[in-house]
Amino acid sequence: MALEMDAPELAGVGRSHVSHWVAGTQPSGRAPTVLAEALSRQLGRTITVDDLGLTSDRQKATGLLAASSLDWGVDTLTALADLRRDDVNLQRRQVLGAAAFSVAALALPEEAWWQRMGARTRASNGSLSVGPADVEAVREMISMFSRMDQRRGGIHARSAAHRYLTSDVEMYLHGTFRSDQMRRDLFSAASELAYLIGWMAFDSAEHGQAQRFFSVAVKLAAEADDPAMAGHVLRAMAHQAVDLGHHRQAVELSTASITGDRYTQATPRERALLGVVQARALASDGQPAEAAKALLQASNDLRSAEPGDLEPSRVFFFGEASLAHETACTLRDLGDHEGAIEAFDHSVKTRKAVTFTSTHAVTLGYLGEVYLRRGDVDQACATWSQSLTAMDGVRSGRTRQVATNMRSLLVPLQRRNVRATSDIITRADAYLRQSPA
Repeated sequence: MALEMDAPELAGVGRSHVSHWVAGTQPSGRAPTVLAEALSRQLGRTITVDDLGLTSDRQKATGLLAASSLDWGVDTLTALADLRRDDVNLQRRQVLGAAAFSVAALALPEEAWWQRMGARTRASNGSLSVGPADVEAVREMISMFSRMDQRRGGIHARSAAHRYLTSDVEMYLHGTFRSDQMRRDLFSAASELAYLIGWMAFDSAEHGQAQRFFSVAVKLAAEADDPAMAGHVLRAMAHQAVDLGHHRQAVELSTASITGDRYTQATPRERALLGVVQARALASDGQPAEAAKALLQASNDLRSAEPGDLEPSRVFFFGEASLAHETACTLRDLGDHEGAIEAFDHSVKTRKAVTFTSTHAVTLGYLGEVYLRRGDVDQACATWSQSLTAMDGVRSGRTRQVATNMRSLLVPLQRRNVRATSDIITRADAYLRQSPA
């Protein structure tokens, strides 16, 4: 339903321009977005193009509205409001996830944009007063969602996290802050939540959705003037680009994640995370020497982490096992199967599987694939058996992909009566039936 506004509310915000849309003679370019932003400023709340009834049926059907949240020129809270409707129904999420990923949107804004965003202040007309307890409450919810994601996979609880961001947290973002630092703290927390939802979508193989949330997370971090948070999100974007085969863009994103304050203001543990993803990007781009250097630096950074470090909660998952997992992926992509097996095995042995169940299952799955590449079918099947056991109760796009890969790799061997394959194929099929996408 189009937004209903009283005539006084339209004063000073472009009556003549609105009339074009009412008459059906829609102006071209970014005019709808500009109009929505003008109304938002005038009314003191976020108004979107869809709220105005200016989105065509074709845009709604194909998810073309997603472009506004990927446009660096669109206001942060307007872009966030655009995400509010994405959870209306599963079918729309699937359309967006399948069709809306934009390679062009991987290009980052220029340095001047970061400076403007970091220096920005916001006048608020909101009646809600936001204080430290509100920020702490948001961070507690993020911690809960993050631990659920690590244990049970990105499909669990993502809708709840999405609704929390676009209801409670969005309301806080429009509130009145007791200080500018309080505003920055809340925008930083909102960035972390948007990033987490993006990561959950990424883990669910809904890449268009993930990209949109990552973009909003970057904007929120930039307004918070939180370079380390921005670097964390850029690292996730680089990881996604690696997985989708956009190797040059992955290198550019990972390089941006470790540039300047994004690296220097990060803790040693987070620096290691940024660095190991850069290693993966470089390996995917055919730069083995640079990838090896990045791996060594990441290892040194993690070694520098101390128990007493004041670390952001977003890096709680990253430790020796995670570093070994990403190192193994890098070595695998470089064709070093023996090195990959050693690193994957070390990851399996050092990870707390009860807490990080989803990633544990994926690591075992990847390890099984490398064993098979080496020609060790029995060891691959034994490892995949462990992976399938760990997948029980996990709903994740990555675990589904691991199970799918097991099946596709083993079916040809089953036809040749190779031992140990039938049970894994049967169990993989059962998991895929029980864990719908």
